[in-house]
Amino acid sequence: MPAACTYDYAVVRVVPRVERGEFVNAGVIVSCAAQGFLQAHIELDEARLLALDASVDLPGIRAALAALPLVCAGGEAAGALGRLSTRERFHWLVAPRSTSIQTSAVHTGRCTDLCVETERLLDRMVRPRPTGNA
Repeated sequence: MPAACTYDYAVVRVVPRVERGEFVNAGVIVSCAAQGFLQAHIELDEARLLALDASVDLPGIRAALAALPLVCAGGEAAGALGRLSTRERFHWLVAPRSTSIQTSAVHTGRCTDLCVETERLLDRMVRPRPTGNA
């Protein structure tokens, strides 16, 4: 059995009208310094976002969210941020800001498979829960 590792994560939120403070969880950023792991997975539910603000700039939101996995991956596609270390990129991504794309506080967990854990976090924090009689 693989050894458990400690990881940090934050939930990515879209705040269409910052002054109201309402948001839709749109993804997660997961980092494990010991394994050099840094990934962002985005799954924006546009219908939920539009329910908060029908006039939201969807193309702008999509573009901002699409940049997050690029920054995580590093390299030339991420521009100057891509030259930072994995840990520095994580800290830049989760730094508090008052824009339409924000993150939750950073939380810590332990797991044996970071990819499986990322999916679990998406299920728990981002993806809509099934409704009906199941």
